[in-house]
Amino acid sequence: MDRMMRRIKILLDLVKFEHTIFALPFAYMGVVLAQYRIPEFRIWFWVTLAMIGARTAAMGLNRLIDRDIDARNPRTQNRHIPQGLVKPLSVWVMVGLSLLLLLYSAWALNPLCFYLSPLAVLLLWFYSYTKRFTWMAHFVLGIVEAAAPIGGWIAVTGSLSWPPLLIGAGLIFWLAGFDILYSLQDYEFDKKSGLYSIPAQFGIQNALFISSGLHLLTMLFFLLAGLALHSGIWYWLGTGLIAGLLIYEHAILHPRDLSRLNQAFFTVNGWVSVVLFMGSLLDVIL
Repeated sequence: MDRMMRRIKILLDLVKFEHTIFALPFAYMGVVLAQYRIPEFRIWFWVTLAMIGARTAAMGLNRLIDRDIDARNPRTQNRHIPQGLVKPLSVWVMVGLSLLLLLYSAWALNPLCFYLSPLAVLLLWFYSYTKRFTWMAHFVLGIVEAAAPIGGWIAVTGSLSWPPLLIGAGLIFWLAGFDILYSLQDYEFDKKSGLYSIPAQFGIQNALFISSGLHLLTMLFFLLAGLALHSGIWYWLGTGLIAGLLIYEHAILHPRDLSRLNQAFFTVNGWVSVVLFMGSLLDVIL
């Protein structure tokens, strides 16, 4: 029993299960904004399980597909699979169970969620290969994340509309922008290994400039979404706070000084989903 619990703990650590809390608010945002009311518990339950399944599968696939690259990269050599702490077969089993959880949860929500769920699975698988042939990998990851509020909206309404697409577009540019910052850590390794990223392709200074531009687009699409939803003061306060967080994030980074990269990446971006959801929730409640 103790051995099984240790294996489960290792697998959860491998996929950074605790970070699921940073992805869930995007889906919840779509849930509360879909009809500007708090839906029934059933919706929250299945959306939560679908997100847990999707994110766990995505992280597991990424660790499996990139395990050879991780073994060569000094930054990632200590990850679980390169270190032999867990066997690939165990991770494949976890991925399979997570995908089943995603598919079943989508089926329990409504037909459109279920019909679109294979597309989500395909995107999860495809993303992990993109760094091998295109610097657009950052945007593919953004598309994967954008599925959260769109899926939350569809879970409630069973249909699609412009507001979640606008929010999704904002998330594409937000995530691509901060994934560019994250990839600065692997700048030298990516260039040496022939892997594709915007920093490796265009240089660190240009990458920082591109990331800033993408985050400006993020705020533009959040603005358009708020206008489309006729949002109230709490939504606008939330988006204003996010704008401040993004400005701070870029202010503390410099091409010749990336010492505060972890602070910019983990601290700032960890708050974006929470602030966006809380602003939306308060707007609906109040």
